[in-house]
Amino acid sequence: MKAFKNEVYLDFTKPAAAAKQKSAVDAVRKKFGKEYPNLVGGKRLVSKSKTVSVNPAEPSEIIGTFQKSGADDAEKAMKAALKAFETWKTVPMKERAQYLFKAANVMRKRRLEINAWMISEVGKNYLEADADTCEAIDFLEFYGRDALRLAGPQPIVPQPGEKNELVYVPLGVGIVIPPWNFPFAILAGMSAAAIVSGNTIVLKPSSDSPMMGWLFADIMKEVGLPAGVLNYFVASGAEAGDYLVGHPKTRFVTFTGSMQVGLHVNELAAKTAPGQIWIKRVVAEMGGKDGMIVDSEADVDAAVIGTVAAAFGFQGQKCSACSRVIVDAKVYDEFVAKLKIEVDKIVIGDPKNDVRMGPVVSARAEKTILDYIAIGKKEGKLIAGGSKVKGLNGYYIEPTVIVNVKPNARIMQEEIFGPVLAVCKAKNFDDAMAIANNTIYGLTGAVFTKNAKKLARARELILRLAGMII
Repeated sequence: MKAFKNEVYLDFTKPAAAAKQKSAVDAVRKKFGKEYPNLVGGKRLVSKSKTVSVNPAEPSEIIGTFQKSGADDAEKAMKAALKAFETWKTVPMKERAQYLFKAANVMRKRRLEINAWMISEVGKNYLEADADTCEAIDFLEFYGRDALRLAGPQPIVPQPGEKNELVYVPLGVGIVIPPWNFPFAILAGMSAAAIVSGNTIVLKPSSDSPMMGWLFADIMKEVGLPAGVLNYFVASGAEAGDYLVGHPKTRFVTFTGSMQVGLHVNELAAKTAPGQIWIKRVVAEMGGKDGMIVDSEADVDAAVIGTVAAAFGFQGQKCSACSRVIVDAKVYDEFVAKLKIEVDKIVIGDPKNDVRMGPVVSARAEKTILDYIAIGKKEGKLIAGGSKVKGLNGYYIEPTVIVNVKPNARIMQEEIFGPVLAVCKAKNFDDAMAIANNTIYGLTGAVFTKNAKKLARARELILRLAGMII
């Protein structure tokens, strides 16, 4: 087997590549409006209530109509997964891994199609969508290889007179709850890791991106994954989602999303249900309030470019997005002036035309972000954006920059998940590090400085205090 290698992104600055992707977008647009069932135990299930996925760039366009199942169908999904687990857990690892490798090859063949649905359903531009699809392929290729490694002999401390082994075994049924912002990559990664390990899953995609879950389920069906191993289940989070998380037969839950929902999932899973005989395991990745530090010894031009890319890529709808930048007072005015110039260059429009910045994902998200902008205008000085984009029908918000924001302001502390950047002035490098660590979140971050000693200090202090990645 070849060594793992990351999938290479397509170069859409080349007219031929852009034209092929545009053609794929046009092709999937002709398929808008169809209805898709849930897939439970290999059977197609429909519910009375529906989930309608719309194009955030043009909300009158329906991507597709999906189901919105409740607790009754959730029980059917659990039973189907439990039944499949009895045989799937005995399938040799080499065979299970092959399903992932075959699916990765199908994804390569359907790559532009997958990208096109993502561009249409969540508003990513061409490169953002392609990177998402590439990451999904990477997950399948990497997890397949790592599963084979873990299935082999494992190191163990020998004991005289004993013959011991370390063997990894499947747990059972897992509930997979992925996000909409990386609607194919994270969904595929969470699902594939569970499946290749010998578990069966109930996959509950986000109601903002059910098509991406359908595509993954369709690909796994195409490669022959046995019925019931993956149960595609679009459903009510409050009803069916809670039912599954609290179910006594659920062995584990993997979740990526907001802090509020993640904490609810963790709390619900921690309660022992009648008939439950094990402790449920929860893997939850929940939000961020990531900061960049711009030191007095930084390359300001490079810091501006990096900040804008991190803050406004995919409209700031990433837990790893830079939502606050902390700038040393000595370079603050220069940084702010150059930041405004760079932000004003951003082109906004329909992602089907591959512009830099598209819409936010939904009307709900749009309202939340605009509410935060209103708060931010009171907490600092607006120098860019600040409004809904005029002349476009979708959920478009201008890239927004608010400066002179205090460290404890709400827009410095709370996750906005949109194209809003708060700029805070620091007295010096130590003050900047203190501000960077002044949140309940710890996920990613960055430091711009030419001073190696400061980088070393930042790596130690920020990693130690907040769990941030430099």
